[in-house]
Amino acid sequence: MVRHALIALAGMLLGGAAAADTVIAARTIPARSIISPADLKLVEGASPGAFSDPAAAIGLEAQVTLYQGRPVSPGDLGPPALVDRNEIVALLFDRGGLRILTDGRALDRAGLGERVRVMNLGSRITVTGTVTGPGEISVP
Repeated sequence: MVRHALIALAGMLLGGAAAADTVIAARTIPARSIISPADLKLVEGASPGAFSDPAAAIGLEAQVTLYQGRPVSPGDLGPPALVDRNEIVALLFDRGGLRILTDGRALDRAGLGERVRVMNLGSRITVTGTVTGPGEISVP
């Protein structure tokens, strides 16, 4: 009897100190979907590696399919893609007083600030640049 009381007391003490919430998917979310507040739920209990604040996940893009009721971790989400594979994009080279603007074809998907390979449509040379906006790639 005393043992059960001690276990219950320890559970209450530890539960209050270590209580944490976990963000889970409220529905099955396909990859490449932008996360909205309706897509997430907050449940009691800690899940290692999962988000504990839904605000941190809202506005990001699902990199993989997120299944209903499963914890959502930072590795499952990323910045929303601003450039899609095979999209015609503007390639911009701007250094000193020289500014060159040409068309290219994106060879991968990428979000703001991410690096992406692009084929210059004029020369057919593949270059790597950084996404600076929707359909815009800056080439070093």
